Amino acid sequence: MDDDFILSQEDLVDNPTARVPICLVLDVSGSMAGEPIRELQAGVQMFYEAIREDEVARHAAEISIVTFGSEAKRTVEFMAIGRQDVPALVAEGTTAMGQGVNLALDLLEVRKEDYKRAGVDYFQPWMVIMTDGEPTDDISRASQRVRALCESKKLTVFPIAIGAAANLETLGMLSPGRPPLRLKALNFKEFFLWLSRSVSRASQSTPGEKVILDTAGIAAWGQL
Repeated sequence: MDDDFILSQEDLVDNPTARVPICLVLDVSGSMAGEPIRELQAGVQMFYEAIREDEVARHAAEISIVTFGSEAKRTVEFMAIGRQDVPALVAEGTTAMGQGVNLALDLLEVRKEDYKRAGVDYFQPWMVIMTDGEPTDDISRASQRVRALCESKKLTVFPIAIGAAANLETLGMLSPGRPPLRLKALNFKEFFLWLSRSVSRASQSTPGEKVILDTAGIAAWGQL
């Protein structure tokens, strides 16, 4: 049995706090090479550090990372954030976005079942999709799954376009009810700081309550 799987199950026994499951779905295709992938790496690292420094969020937040280039990969398993390391992100290949989103949805479903078996309460899962281009695979199944989950209030999606080449219309197919936003320049750090504050807000609420996000703070990193 995988050591990460064992640790992720032990965390549910050791810490009964209601969880906020978050899956980062990150484009690591070849077009992200250079400054974009370096800034993304730094932003994710800052996100982890901000969560670890928050007394409540560090016990509630559970983060998994899925990367997609020519294929999708789970690079970080759901578990206590104190056990995790941010992986090195390497840009190469095409843009298997549909595969990445489907893998993320699968991982979130499995983790929800883990919570139920352990008797641990949880908040509506979050999925963050970040891409700088067009998918090179079919996203229709991923789009259908996301729509069904969002309409039944079982998923919140944050779709973020990186650079001018990212197609907002395509991203919109993966985000019913929440328009995609384009990252200003390479303001990954500002986005991930905003996301960490949002996670903190969610973790201090009660599962089932509507979490009011800091919409004013979006102006620091995003634009329609």
